[in-house]
This record gives sequence, C-alpha cells and structure tokens, in this order.
Amino acid sequence: MDDPETQEAARPVPVGTGGHSVPAAQAGVIGIGLAAVLTFALAEGAWEWFASYIGLTLLAVISFVSRMPPWKPGLRSAYVRVLIAYSMVAGLCVAIVLAPVLQRSAWLFPMPGTRDDCRAVGRYESLRTEAALGNLTGRDSAALAQARAIRRHDAVADCLASTTTRWLPLYGLGASVLVGLGAWAIDRALARREAGATV
Repeated sequence: MDDPETQEAARPVPVGTGGHSVPAAQAGVIGIGLAAVLTFALAEGAWEWFASYIGLTLLAVISFVSRMPPWKPGLRSAYVRVLIAYSMVAGLCVAIVLAPVLQRSAWLFPMPGTRDDCRAVGRYESLRTEAALGNLTGRDSAALAQARAIRRHDAVADCLASTTTRWLPLYGLGASVLVGLGAWAIDRALARREAGATV
C-alpha cells in the first residue's frame, strides 16, 4: 500500500498556480482587495476612465492568478469563507470599472433629479467664472467662453462623481452576489462531476 505522504508529494501542481499553495493565492487576493480599496479611497474629483483600466486589471489578476480551494458543502467550510472574500473583492473591482460609465451614462444610472441639479451647479460656476474674469470680455471673448465651458464641465463632473460614489457600494454588492453565486454553482458542478467520475 502506498504511503499517503508519497502520494501527496507526487500529486501534480495545477497549471497556472506556479507552485503556490492556496494560502499564497489568498494572500494575492488580499493584496488585490487592498489595491482596489486604495484606488477607491484616493479617488478625487470626477471618475476618469483610468479607474476602469485599474479595475479591469485587478479583475484579470483575481480571475487568473487566485485559486479557490476545493468545493465543500456547509456554510462554515473554508471554501465559503474564501468565496465570500473572493466575491467581495471582485465586486469592488467591478464597481471601480463601472464608476466612470455610471457617471457619464444616463441610461445606466439615470438619477434624473441629481443630473438636473448638477447642471444647475455647472451654470452657476460658469457665471462665477464670468464674473471673476469679466475684464476679458472686451479683450478675448473666446478665452472667456472657453474658461466658462471648462469650469461648467468640471463642476458638473464633480457633482455627478460624488453621487456616483455614494451609489457604488450598491452596485459593488450586487456584483459580489452575482460573482459569488456564479463561482459557487460552477465549483459545485465541477466537484459533483469529479465525484461521479471517480465512482
């Protein structure tokens, strides 16, 4: 009869893990989560498209580098704990990816009252700019018009960004639930298929 320790040592390492154990992979997940949190916390002003790139990069890392432990039934299993952490980090990354789109797309994130209010804020800032630079009217009206347009755009973007940020946790939570349920269903199906193949 073969020694169990010898069998364990001879078991091939899954492709793509680079020889890392599950705890090492989970350390990577923690690092990804911290990077996403820092991105979210340090974001100032309007959400720019670079945030989407960061979120996509983090999603790629968590999808192709981290590894889930084998599926096991029971809410207190190690699998469920890792799944919760995995899905929450993925949801946060999805929220970062969506933030610039939500800010700019009324069809995806309507908030009609807020958008109208933000436009009013933009008009107010445009008037303030005109009052502050009124002496340019006779000299360079084009420069004054451009300054007003830029200030109006920035004020509207900042206003919409602050509202988007307040709603992002809801979108992130929804994405976390979807990712968790999807990963759980796939891992459960794979585990049952492997169990059926060994019978």
